[in-house]
Amino acid sequence: MNWLLLLLAGLCEVGWAVGLKYTNGFTRLWPSLGTALSMLFSVVLLGLAVRHLPLGTAYAVWTGIGTVGTVIFGILVLGEPASLSRLLCLGLIVAGILGLKLGSS
Repeated sequence: MNWLLLLLAGLCEVGWAVGLKYTNGFTRLWPSLGTALSMLFSVVLLGLAVRHLPLGTAYAVWTGIGTVGTVIFGILVLGEPASLSRLLCLGLIVAGILGLKLGSS
């Protein structure tokens, strides 16, 4: 259950990172509110998860999910480059996340 909370926290992390793109410097009401709510949910879910998971592992997995998800969104939706080096680096982040998860079980 704690890993599920952490996964949801990471997805909310993606939500607020992507949301920043649409707030126009927090001058647009609805995107700004959605981004702020996503930030709140992300931190609350992370806080719940770290009650039973190692802090360093949980934080690294949380930021890793946010990073990978945001980059994938940028590639698929915003037309950002999907160069081989970027994809290899994403693979390394995913490998690190999996390694931390497996090492914490």
